[in-house]
Order: sequence, then C-alpha cells, then structure tokens
Amino acid sequence: MKRAVCPGSFDPITYGHLDIITRASAHFDQVVVAVLENRTKSSLFTVAERIEMIRETTSNLPNVVVDSWSGLLVDYCKSNSVQVIVKGLRAVTDFDYELQMAQVNLQAAGVESMFMATAPSHSFLSSSLVKELAHYGGDVSTMVPASVNAALKLRVAGK
Repeated sequence: MKRAVCPGSFDPITYGHLDIITRASAHFDQVVVAVLENRTKSSLFTVAERIEMIRETTSNLPNVVVDSWSGLLVDYCKSNSVQVIVKGLRAVTDFDYELQMAQVNLQAAGVESMFMATAPSHSFLSSSLVKELAHYGGDVSTMVPASVNAALKLRVAGK
C-alpha cells in the first residue's frame, strides 16, 4: 500500500489545505493528515479540535485518515510505514524552506517528498491569515469550510 502524509498544524484547516489533501488522495492508497503538536506555537484550537475539524471536512475522502504527532516527521513516517511526505507550495518562499526539509528527510531516513502547487485560488491562504482576519471580525467564509468558520467565530468571540 502506497501511503503518504500531509503534515501541518492545520490551526485551522483551510481550503488550501483541503485542495492539497484532496489532490494527494487521488495519487495514494492512503493519505494521513498528521496534525503537528508544536509546543513552541500558540494554537487557537487544541489538537483534538483540529483533528475533529479535519475528519469532518475530509469525510468525503475514504482513503484519508487523521492522526497527530510530536517530534520528527521522519520518525513518524518510519514508525507508520509512510513512504512520501506531501507538501503544498504557495510561493517561492515555501519552496526554499521545503526543499531544504525534503533533502534532510531523504538523507536522514530515505523518505521522499512530493510538492504540489496550491491552486491559484488558494495560493494566498494561510491559517495565520485566516485567524488574524477572524480575530478582527473579517469574513473568512470563502477561505474555510462552514463548520470551521463557525468554530472560528465561536473561538474568537470567547477571547
């Protein structure tokens, strides 16, 4: 079985993330969306909340599963028999960083990376941008699924 992982913080998941996950699911038997547990980042949503949002928004993709991890991604790949890391690229700045990581992952653990250009309609999207807009009452309904938009509104209203 050819397995791939789409890693990230997904805080929250956006249509840009879903674009990459959906397209990756057409190329692999199974795609694991791995939610990063990053102790250095301050997250708006808990890992459990992010996992639930991803499960809900990818429920139409039967070969997509959701998991979480902390530590090195290549260690996750090795312990879960994942052969490929799929990363979405929005701009050249993403490529510079991701190429470096791909080379380290290949050399350190033999794990390949596959880069997918984000659809132009989502190339400006980031979770940080979505959170910032939502925090100030901006409309993010075209950037995230309706359930994620509702969760964002509730969360920022409570802060």
